[in-house]
Order: sequence, then structure tokens, then C-alpha cells
Amino acid sequence: GPGTMSGSGPEAPEPGDTEEAPLEEAEQDWAAAKAFYDNLVSKRPRPPKPQHAITVAVSSRALFDLVEERRIYEEQGVEKYVKYQQDNENVILKPGPAFYFVKALMHVNARLLELYPDDEERFDIVLMTNNHAQVGVRLINSINHYGLTIERFCMTGGKSPVGYLKAYLTNLYLSADSEKVQEAIEAGIASATMFSANKDVAYSDTQLRVAFDGDAVLFSDESEQIVKEQGLDRFFEHEQLNENKPLAQGPLKGFLEDLGKLQKKFYAKNERLDCPIRTYLVTARSAASSGARVLKTLRSWGLEIDEALFLAGAPKGPILVKIRPHIFFDDQMFHIEGAQKLGTIAAHVPYGVAQKYHKSA
Repeated sequence: GPGTMSGSGPEAPEPGDTEEAPLEEAEQDWAAAKAFYDNLVSKRPRPPKPQHAITVAVSSRALFDLVEERRIYEEQGVEKYVKYQQDNENVILKPGPAFYFVKALMHVNARLLELYPDDEERFDIVLMTNNHAQVGVRLINSINHYGLTIERFCMTGGKSPVGYLKAYLTNLYLSADSEKVQEAIEAGIASATMFSANKDVAYSDTQLRVAFDGDAVLFSDESEQIVKEQGLDRFFEHEQLNENKPLAQGPLKGFLEDLGKLQKKFYAKNERLDCPIRTYLVTARSAASSGARVLKTLRSWGLEIDEALFLAGAPKGPILVKIRPHIFFDDQMFHIEGAQKLGTIAAHVPYGVAQKYHKSA
């Protein structure tokens, strides 16, 4: 009817309308799919719409331990690999580096559904794998064995997942393949390469704990550039001069924001003390000489971080052992390796100037 088109009439849509059309069509697709599903009676919570959800895409090698399978793939080729996976499809896969993080996301979802049964603002976990569909049965069997809620699968059969990540409005992509992660980061998607801990530790199953490095993870790599090019003293000077100028955002700022949005939903129901999400900033910066700018930047973004740990260059591993995060994001491989050695699951964010300096890693 009149008023439904933003153009000058049904025949002549404005040039600007082309953007809207696919979105409206997508909305209609969702409505049709939802109407179909609504007629099917089920006790399971339905997956939320991507535009409401916080979509976390996880690769099969991040979710499960597929080291042996990967070896077969590399040494014997794809056919032998697929056959091996099919022959073993009733053998349950062991947890991989992202497994406990995914379990913790599901615990947060369960708590959100208790407090907000009709709300779709929660985590949606998508399995994003370049496996061939024939391997799907083993993945599904393992997912069901552990009771993980992963409804959406993308099995891209060797193709790059970046297009699918965009289609799902992915908020975070975790993979064991550093090239895919690099490609996702370049496409503007928060992404990290997962590394298993070298020791088994117990993780909280009632609280999701996420630890972030600061520069080149939550913030841009501006400061790291100054350190690398001009040294620490010049960096301290620069940070004090610019204390009131917020740092530019880094690749994981959006994910911290997503966590903050969910935390506020618990606070609104008076659950601050029992919030199932806790965030940590673990930075090599020194508080006295370069801490204020970081805290003021977070404040200017309207973000609270639960704990800020300024280590002034001390190693991060021992502090992380005390926090026991389900995931720790850092842009420098030596921090990742130090964390790994002491039993922390670490995720490498290939972003910023630090990448030029450890290509040998």
C-alpha cells in the first residue's frame, strides 16, 4: 500500500533502495521459516535470529581434538581422511581448545533463558567447518553426546568460510587455521586462532571468563607501533600526553561490548553478584605510566571491565593460571605460548604491527 516504499512510486525505487531489499527479503524468509517451525511443537529453545544473537562460529578443530585426523588428512589425503571419519563416526571426539568456552556460553544462555524466556539476545553457536558433509555425522554424534546446543552447521567442503561468516552476522570466529583467521580479520570479523592448553586445568562451569590483552586486541595497535619504532620511554610520554584521547578500537572491542550487553541484562534483574560472565583485561602495560589512557578509553566506550591487570612487562602466564579464563586473547605469540605452557587456553589475534615481528613463529 502507500507509504511502504521509500521511492517516489512503486515503479521508480531510489538508487538507495537496493540495500534494503535483501534485508527485507531476509526478514520475509525468517518469518516464513519461523511460521513453519512455530507449527511444530518442540521443547527445545529455537535458535535466535542472527541479527539478535551474538553469533560465535567455531571450527571443528577448535571445538574437538582432531589432531590425529588432521595428520591422516595431511599424510594420506582427503579420501582416506573421509573414510577414516566415516569408519569412526560412532567414536566420540575428545574436547578441543574451544570446547569449554562453548560449554560456558551455553551456561550463560541457560541463565538468560530463565530470566528472559522470550528474548533472543543470547549466544548462538555455529559450527563453521571446511569439512566435507560426509564427516558431518561424526561431528553431530559428538555434539549430541556432550549435549552441546549447536543447531547451525556450515560444511563448506574446502571453501573459505568468510562469506558464510558474513551471512550469519558472526560476532566471533574461532578456528585452528591461522590463514582462515587472518582472512576473517581482514574482512573485519573478530577472529582468533585457538591453541590448546598444555596442561589440564578445571574451568568454572558456572561463570564464563574471558581475558583480553589490550593493545591490538581491544584497542588498535597505535601504541605497539610507537614501542616498536621509538621505544618504551617515548611510548610512556605519548600515552601521558594523550591520556584523555581515547584509543582507537581493536578487532575484539565488539565482542567485549557484546559481553557487556549481556552482563547488563543480569544486572537489570539484580544478579550483579551472581553474574555468569566475567571479563578481564590482562595487559603488559604499566598502570602508573600508561594505564590511565586504557581505563579512560573503556569509560569513553561505556564499557566496564570486571578486572584490569597491569603487569608492567611481567609474564602473563602466572596471572592467567589464577584467573583460569575459558579463553585468553592476545596478538603476540610469545604471550600465547607462555599462557599455553601453564595451562591456559589461548587465542591468537593476528592483528597489527606485532605480526610483522614474529613471522618466524
